[in-house]
Amino acid sequence: MKWTKQQLNNFFFLLGVVAVVVMVLTFDVSFAELWQHLMHAGYWLIPIIGIWVFVYGLNAMAWRCIILSNADKDEVSRKRLDSLHYFWRIFRLTVTGYALNYATPVGGLGGEPYRIMELSKDVSNQHATSSVILYAMMHFFAHFWLWFSTIFLFLALAAIGYCPMSPAIGTSMAAAIVFCLAAFYVFSRGYKNGLVVKIFKWLGKVPGLKKWSTRFQERHAEALQNIDQQIAALHRQDKRAFYSSLLLEYASRIVQSLEILFMLLLFGIDCGGGIDGLLLAFLYSVLILSFTTLLANLIGFLPMQLGVQEGGFMISIALIGMSAKMGDNYDAAALGIFVSIICRVREILWILIGILLMKLKE
Repeated sequence: MKWTKQQLNNFFFLLGVVAVVVMVLTFDVSFAELWQHLMHAGYWLIPIIGIWVFVYGLNAMAWRCIILSNADKDEVSRKRLDSLHYFWRIFRLTVTGYALNYATPVGGLGGEPYRIMELSKDVSNQHATSSVILYAMMHFFAHFWLWFSTIFLFLALAAIGYCPMSPAIGTSMAAAIVFCLAAFYVFSRGYKNGLVVKIFKWLGKVPGLKKWSTRFQERHAEALQNIDQQIAALHRQDKRAFYSSLLLEYASRIVQSLEILFMLLLFGIDCGGGIDGLLLAFLYSVLILSFTTLLANLIGFLPMQLGVQEGGFMISIALIGMSAKMGDNYDAAALGIFVSIICRVREILWILIGILLMKLKE
């Protein structure tokens, strides 16, 4: 039985609704405790939730750069894809794609297939597939650049006494630099030569998938080669689109760190106040986001990253030495739990928004 795109759309919609219901019913705090935390957040909930309009907006702009770089050179086609109305469509698909990824174990099981399905209404299936794969690569590539750059941010702050340094931390940072450099090499190979064909060859080595992988490659050999060619073409032929997309994705991480800054300020942690104090608190927020997302990606098989936000936040503030700066009036564990709960509330709200956008008529 071959499903129509409308049936698949309904399936993804139902998947998202079920996921939201399960998340709400399995919230690991009582309603009274949840309400207490929400009241503590107060009006700060508005910027905490609202900042994601800009985060997703930057993500959508990064994806649009990739879509346009691979678009048909026909002037009418490019004008349509570059229109403000089409940006709104890409923004919707961006939010919905991340909503499905957040709602399912092993992110990408729902979001990427849904984006390919919807984008193929505007461009060819090969163009849609290569654009979604390229954006997924760029999204993860930007993560590595965040982790790599924040290593040097941490070292710079440690040099002037704002972060602790020890032989163990220094060794860990050196290992992280090597890890990121190795990842950059792997990404460069993927961008130069494509990786879809290689992925299916690797799948052929998995027990039980060899016959399926061989048949799929034989039936779609030309399409897979074309997708790889489009992936390689972005870096080789349109470096401006490549680096614009990377910069926008990286900028979205910096904007996202404002969410953590708002929560620190909510707890009265402003590193002494004034412009210097706010700047230092913002830099700490970038470090916390970097370390927390690293941990979240290492344990990416958990839906909504259960337990990662508390642990990642607590580990991060300990690593950068913020625990000592918080003083006796602040409980790092309580702050970690608060951040986790507010982030989950924000995730559920944006997942709900993303699911509802699936049914919004254009």
